[in-house]
Amino acid sequence: MKISRADRSLVTEWWFTVDRVLLSFIFILAGSGLVLSLAASPAVALKKGLPAFHFVERHAVFFVIGTVLMIAVSMMQPRQIRRLALVIFLLGLAAMAGVLIGGEEVNGARRWLRLAGFSIQPSEFVKPAFVVLAAWAFAEVQKQVDMPARSIAVGLYVVFAALLLMQPDVGQTFLISTLWTALFVLAGQPLAWVGVFAVIGVLGLVGAYMTLDYVRFRVDRFLAPTGDEYSQTARALQSFVEGGFFGRGPGEGTIKTALPDAHTDFIFAVIAEEYGAVTCLALVALITFIVLRAYFRTFTETDPFTRLAVAGLSLLFGLQAAINMGVNVGLLPAKGMTLPFISAGGSSLVSTFLVMGIILALTRRRPDALRLRRPHSAFNTEPGMTALGSATR
Repeated sequence: MKISRADRSLVTEWWFTVDRVLLSFIFILAGSGLVLSLAASPAVALKKGLPAFHFVERHAVFFVIGTVLMIAVSMMQPRQIRRLALVIFLLGLAAMAGVLIGGEEVNGARRWLRLAGFSIQPSEFVKPAFVVLAAWAFAEVQKQVDMPARSIAVGLYVVFAALLLMQPDVGQTFLISTLWTALFVLAGQPLAWVGVFAVIGVLGLVGAYMTLDYVRFRVDRFLAPTGDEYSQTARALQSFVEGGFFGRGPGEGTIKTALPDAHTDFIFAVIAEEYGAVTCLALVALITFIVLRAYFRTFTETDPFTRLAVAGLSLLFGLQAAINMGVNVGLLPAKGMTLPFISAGGSSLVSTFLVMGIILALTRRRPDALRLRRPHSAFNTEPGMTALGSATR
């Protein structure tokens, strides 16, 4: 079926304004995750007494749900995106408070709610909403000096971080702290404050080490001079050695039978063992392209909100992927953070699709937007690529 530019329907307008290159790479990465879930998920499912393809089928269901959500969100205007983010943020905070009262406790942490037979992690959905709202607040600092936007940005962070620490979830707190600080800098706020934030962050990490047993255990194991050859991180690192450049072959890996989180936190190691370093590098290249493609679109944008929101969301996606891969290759202590689009998990997968939907919505071409010319690059291959819609629309 051929779509005509003369057709003024919502779908047609979306198709001719959305970044189709970015959309294609998103589907390539997400589709790769669906295929690669066959590597680790069956072994984990059998260990848990479930049907072999339980997690694969579950991944496929959430893949479809996430795709529909991404397309629907990508059709929204910037004003609608902000309203959606506010609704998700408020509902997510309420759900996080509910988690503290009646949520499932796993390994000493309460992060999940059980609804309709599914475990939902509310904080996964609050993250993109938090980035959008923080970007809006910092953008308003530049536009309306009489508005307490900076205080609003601080308040958003304090409330979200406090609920994360009460679960406790130090890894996600570190992630959103980094994102908030990055938005602070990109918004042109005083750089002297970054040093203050760094000191607070170091003190916070020291406090977590002193008060939380699981944090101390992971850090001590990571810093141990001899290392523990039976730890999850050590076994994950060994899988890269055994896999070599091209891997041992699909289904031939053994690490997935030894790691309880092989289908989530350590799926990158499973991929390395069965498909090799070449496949791992291909995944890194896909993730890098998506991040840079989204970020480079902000160079022509005149609206501060859109610039900050797209930059923050692309950083959220890229930083979470970097942390997960860093843990798998032994550069970071275990964080319990998934690899976007690749790891099994309903909340994290749907949340990643939501992130991409917002990025696609904010990077759509709008004929009435102010435009700036910029040099052609490998990350902007479409002729006439323009700026985003104004935040006042």
